[in-house]
Amino acid sequence: MITTSNPSEATTEPNDEIIFPQGEFWSDEPPLETYLHLTQIILLLKSLQWLWQDREDYFAAGNLTIYYSPQQKKSEYFRGPDFFVVLGTKSNEKRKSWVVWEEGGKYPNVIVEILSDSTAATDREEKKQIYQDTFRTPDYFWFDPYTLEFQGFTLISGKYQPIEPNQEGWLWSEQLQLYLGIDEDKLRYFTSEGELVPSPEEAASQERQQKELALQKIEELQKKLRELGVNLDE
Repeated sequence: MITTSNPSEATTEPNDEIIFPQGEFWSDEPPLETYLHLTQIILLLKSLQWLWQDREDYFAAGNLTIYYSPQQKKSEYFRGPDFFVVLGTKSNEKRKSWVVWEEGGKYPNVIVEILSDSTAATDREEKKQIYQDTFRTPDYFWFDPYTLEFQGFTLISGKYQPIEPNQEGWLWSEQLQLYLGIDEDKLRYFTSEGELVPSPEEAASQERQQKELALQKIEELQKKLRELGVNLDE
């Protein structure tokens, strides 16, 4: 999503003093356009949180405003990536926004934009330029949940260069040390060994299935032992 500040309307009386908003910097992003956009962002966020559940040195968020004014003003220079990850920071989920000058000057290491008809041109051009020249974000991806358009770029000598896909069509993120690729029409993470990174729900389901399979094998073994005359109750 893109958020821009509007110029002040002209008034009949001069006003020499500009008063900028004070206090906390709340996120100011518009609603996501479709249910697919929402579920895709949640999937990226929750899967990474599950994979990195033992880490406290990163912050990931979706549809959250990033304030980056050189003058440290809330009223200018802000963008709201659909999904971003900042490394080497504190994992504080109580953040209401990402305020660059309050975070040691840190910008996102990875940004993913979920394309839509109204934002695609901006994501491919204007935002890409900002993420390259101002944010200096090392890895930038975009994905369309309807057409499945998927591209990625990595910063080399200050310029974004396309990331070459592997044989599965996945793109490597050096920052995340993970592949991003499409699986069942969703953008997912894959490990360097090619394993799908599950969502928490998928991980819980896999754990239940493994337990059920283990119990089934135990029951089968007990049945065979009884058939051989072994008394398992002794």
